[in-house]
Amino acid sequence: MRHARAGKKLGRDSAHRKALYSNLAGALIEHGRIKTTVTKAKAVRPHVEHMITLGRRGDLHARRQATAFLRSRDVVHKLFADVAPLFKDRPGGYTRIIKIGTRPGDSAEMAYIELVDDEYVATQREERTPEPAAEEPVAEEPVVVPEIPVEAAEELPETEEELVEDPEAAAEVLATEEEAPADDAEADEPAAETEEPAAEAEGDEPAADAKP
Repeated sequence: MRHARAGKKLGRDSAHRKALYSNLAGALIEHGRIKTTVTKAKAVRPHVEHMITLGRRGDLHARRQATAFLRSRDVVHKLFADVAPLFKDRPGGYTRIIKIGTRPGDSAEMAYIELVDDEYVATQREERTPEPAAEEPVAEEPVVVPEIPVEAAEELPETEEELVEDPEAAAEVLATEEEAPADDAEADEPAAETEEPAAEAEGDEPAADAKP
């Protein structure tokens, strides 16, 4: 017989179960509402309400008792400074359980357990909601102007219109055209000289054959 052994075991030993209650109670005090199974919500509800009652007392001994159970000084500070004053005129019933259906996978009954102060729950949800990221302005890429080499800048104009506009350039073009035929003539003279000895050699061959 399980006499004087009230409560659910939740498939855990006593140390693991105590840590579970501590974590669930701390999360509920910090965030105002948590989502868990119906069985866990019903099991942790008395512990949460006891912590809020300690917060309403507000003395040093109550703070030490809350710290021993919650194991977090930050959560205890929030309990005594923010949560407990909301229920100073309420004699009990600080939480509510809202069933939300079954969980996919194992069909466990799920529920929200939350504080009955709707304003506190709403403010905590707004603090947890991340703000939309602001769009950063896109930096424009600088326009790269290609550098013109000096040799290309000093090239002579090619069109007749440019020659007319620039008389100095026209004079340089005419000078280069006059030098080109002279070079061609000098290149042809050695070729003519090489042809004459060849012709003389051909004329001497019959004379050599005529000798006895």
